[in-house]
Amino acid sequence: MDQASRLRDMVGNGKGVEKKLMAANATGNVHQDGSGVRVISVTSGKGGVGKTNVVANLALALTQADKKVLILDADLGLGNMDVLLGLNHHYNIQHVLTGEKSLEEIIIEAPGGFQVLPAASGIQELTELDQSQRLFLLDELDILQDRFDVLLIDTGAGISANVMYFNFAAMEKVVVVTNEPASLTDAYALIKVLTTKYQQKTFKILINQARNAAEADRIFRQLSKVVDKFLGSPSIDYLGWIPYDEQIPKAVRQQQAVLAVYPDTAASKSFVRVAESLLSSVNHLDFEGDIKFFWKKLVDSWQTDYGN
Repeated sequence: MDQASRLRDMVGNGKGVEKKLMAANATGNVHQDGSGVRVISVTSGKGGVGKTNVVANLALALTQADKKVLILDADLGLGNMDVLLGLNHHYNIQHVLTGEKSLEEIIIEAPGGFQVLPAASGIQELTELDQSQRLFLLDELDILQDRFDVLLIDTGAGISANVMYFNFAAMEKVVVVTNEPASLTDAYALIKVLTTKYQQKTFKILINQARNAAEADRIFRQLSKVVDKFLGSPSIDYLGWIPYDEQIPKAVRQQQAVLAVYPDTAASKSFVRVAESLLSSVNHLDFEGDIKFFWKKLVDSWQTDYGN
């Protein structure tokens, strides 16, 4: 049966939709031995902090550590992971939603061995998908469940519904912050919304484009102090820092990850350290989750807010 036929089948079989959505809340724990798929969102309050670059380089560093990595470009209307990495593709998530292609068919391999699930330009907001489309994506994600160790979600910037939902559904949240007042203010706003509206309590903070370790430590302490004072309950952990490095814009112009073309530069070594820190933190994970569970949380949120 082709993808379009499968989608029509799901639309027609309305009685089974709710049952399948409930069944999608399957287990898939991340155990202390590191088994299971880790779903990690990389996000920021403010745009322009280098978030997509961070995702690409972390994906490569994790791949070099023998992990099977998939990037989901979750800025669905304005995705640019493909541009950053110079990836050519004819299909994207829009073709999955129309039933023309499966998720497996639109995944593209990036230089270095990790995979990318490309977004589209100018498609509907994901929050506007109907129930049959959500169910179709859940069904498609079954195929990917055993293929990857890590799903990295490159969210959009800001505090839109899409950004909030992808962060809410992810098992781990990495917030990228730079030494700009607006970056700190917007990161706090992001954490506040996720804490107060979505009851999220744990965040990892990554300082990007810092001049040195002392500056990175100061930025983290500033954010930590404000969060403790006004929000109290969230736990924010220091994941590490990436230095400002002149090789990064050179790599961007070459449409490659800096770790790929300048592996010995300061930023590249920092990306490797941050990836190692993420991998070492698996022993502290005590919550459920996998790719399917991630999408199920999104489905639940959409049903609550949009009722269809």
